[in-house]
Amino acid sequence: MAYESKHDKDEMSQGMDYRAPLDPKWSWKIKLLIVSASLMIGGAVGLVGVFWYFSKDLPSIESLREYQPSLVTKIYGDDRQLVGQFYIERRVLVPLAQMPSDLLHAIIAVEDSRFYEHKGVDPLGILRAMLTNIETLRLRQGASTITQQLARSLFLSSEKSFKRKVKEALLAWKMEKVLSKDEILELYLNQIYFGHGSYGVQSAARTYFGKNVDQLNLAEVAYLAGVPRAPTEYSPYNNPERAKQRQGIVLRRMVEEGFITEDQFRNVYRQDLYFQKIEKEEEVAPYFLEYLRQYLSAAYGEDAVYKGGLTVYTTLNLAMQKAATQALKDGLREVDKRQGYRGPVAHRNPKELAHEEETGIGLMGMVVVKEGDVVDGVVTAVDDKGAAVIAAGRTGRIPPEGMAWARKRLKGPDLLKDVELNSEAKPSDILHVGDVVKVKLRRLDSRNKTAVFSLDQDPVVEGAFIALDPRTGAIKAMVGGYDFKRSEFNRALSARRQPGSAFKPVIYATAIERGLTPATIMVDSPIVFVDEEQQKVWRPENYESKFYGPISLREALAHSRNLATVKLLERVGIKNVVEFAKRVGINSPLTPDLSMALGSSSVSLIELTSSYGVFANEGVRAEPMAVLSVADSSGQVLEEHEPVANEVIAKETAYVITNMMEDVIQRGTGWRAKVLNRPLAGKTGTTNDFTDAWFVGFAPNLAAGVWVGFDDVRSLGDREAGASAALPIWINFMRAAFEVVPEMTFPIPENVVYAKIDPQTGQLAPDGAENAAIEIFVKGTEPTKVSHPQPKPA
Repeated sequence: MAYESKHDKDEMSQGMDYRAPLDPKWSWKIKLLIVSASLMIGGAVGLVGVFWYFSKDLPSIESLREYQPSLVTKIYGDDRQLVGQFYIERRVLVPLAQMPSDLLHAIIAVEDSRFYEHKGVDPLGILRAMLTNIETLRLRQGASTITQQLARSLFLSSEKSFKRKVKEALLAWKMEKVLSKDEILELYLNQIYFGHGSYGVQSAARTYFGKNVDQLNLAEVAYLAGVPRAPTEYSPYNNPERAKQRQGIVLRRMVEEGFITEDQFRNVYRQDLYFQKIEKEEEVAPYFLEYLRQYLSAAYGEDAVYKGGLTVYTTLNLAMQKAATQALKDGLREVDKRQGYRGPVAHRNPKELAHEEETGIGLMGMVVVKEGDVVDGVVTAVDDKGAAVIAAGRTGRIPPEGMAWARKRLKGPDLLKDVELNSEAKPSDILHVGDVVKVKLRRLDSRNKTAVFSLDQDPVVEGAFIALDPRTGAIKAMVGGYDFKRSEFNRALSARRQPGSAFKPVIYATAIERGLTPATIMVDSPIVFVDEEQQKVWRPENYESKFYGPISLREALAHSRNLATVKLLERVGIKNVVEFAKRVGINSPLTPDLSMALGSSSVSLIELTSSYGVFANEGVRAEPMAVLSVADSSGQVLEEHEPVANEVIAKETAYVITNMMEDVIQRGTGWRAKVLNRPLAGKTGTTNDFTDAWFVGFAPNLAAGVWVGFDDVRSLGDREAGASAALPIWINFMRAAFEVVPEMTFPIPENVVYAKIDPQTGQLAPDGAENAAIEIFVKGTEPTKVSHPQPKPA
């Protein structure tokens, strides 16, 4: 029996699981495998942790299928021309099917060549970008896929950080699970920024090439595809060479990806690109657009207005609007000049001017201008022959006649007291070297860049204008002030000012309605009213401070006789006039006293103009309207409007007062309008101390009103009445409007009759009377008695 030691037994008992030692050459491999596995597991856990951490506050993408990018609300005029836009981002949606295939290929080639292969994040693209950046030692390539770029644009900021990149990748991965590749590409091409205010390919195509996106050729789409990477850097307006180089890069990538051939590349790259001229959007109707903005915001909310892509058709006529704006600006400048020269807007040191002239900056810099433009200029020399001026980069002169109006100098705010006239003033008394002044370009010689200017200044006086079609109430033009940037207050709609004599037609029309006639005689004589309670005495006067004795209503209205009108108001009754005024559309409160005869109750310009429209439209009142229809971005009509018209006075009354107002133009205070040679009626208006000047008038198919005055209610200056301050503006507008508005005559109703009368008595003229006149009457109101010859004064 063999002997077993205790040690042997222990080894044997343990030796049941005994493994021979590993070869040392394998030991380090196993250890490395264990460490690698641990790192991989730890990395995976860490990556999951990172993803979980950054996923906590990711935005939801469940509603991405219904996502609508911010769209432009477009406002159109009555001729379907674009009037204005409301937007945060200028964008027009276009489906992928309407985009040229070359555009899709170009975008994919330059931005994400594996777009249809990856799942939102492209590891191969990341590796390729890393290698390129390492090779060049510069950050030349990014690794963001189209889906990542879209995720960034929709949900994230442009902050460059690790956190944002992780979120971008996670969102891209999620988006690929919700949307198809084509849906992502369509969203991307409608969302991204292309520079110069253009978002999406359709807006970019219009901005750069003046075309719709489906009309672009290969050269144009190759340029557009290269822009989103750096819109400012690749702008053809900022860097034409870089823009061309970028187009070449896009075309080369299209060759590499097999979208085009080498021959196509060479042919297309040699083609010239013709870009649209980038012009600042002209605000044609800022007051009208602001009125619409407020209306639409109240109806649909600001999000719908600025992001919803509404389509709004309005009554505005673009040609009339431009004419109204120009007429008001020109007219207010003329009124302002008659008030006197206020001096230069600034003064410059000659050394500063020399530096600017040398460097071509500041006032010396070249600016594109056309004849009639008003710009800043600086006086560089003055002598008896005028002043040398540099304006808009052009050297020119202001001759003495171009500054003659400035001999009248305004020393203070009171235009009746603070005016100093020096009729002998020389150019050197008016202008000095270094004066910065407003000048109007009269004539330009483009060859040697010289010009003839006239001295000008921005008016302080304000004004407003409105025009509408009296048959429908459609607002055709609206100007609420001299400059919307200076003041957004819309004086055409919101200002209420005393209309003066422009209110008189309402009183005279009331009289006609109540049985009086144009031949009715009133006595224009002094009258005194005493208010014993307030201890006030009122002595109304005529504009000329004269009295005219017996006068017919026709003559009293044509020549705006105040005293006869006060007595007429007393005769027909204040309550009756107030009620008539409401019927024709004047809703402002009217002071129920005899001062109403002189237009003491404040009204708005649109109220008074639309009330005159009742006379033009045979007694039918059409409510003023601006909106024809509103549709959402899908084309669904949200609202539509038809004219709202009601007969508020008899057509005979309307015609008789119109006929009387025609005489205001033919031989009364509105005589200057005869130059238009059209059937027209209207009335001037002037208030005490010449604080307000009005003219409201109409043709059968167009009514327009003008108000001129200061916001702080002070005099416009001596003799600045409606006929001199407001009427010229009205004439200039109507002259332009009549180029598109056909001539019409005022229709005569059947119940209007004619009679030969004696103008002195208003009765029928005897046979053979030398001073007989033909007068019109509403049937039944014509005179029946024959006038007896008046004895001639001894």
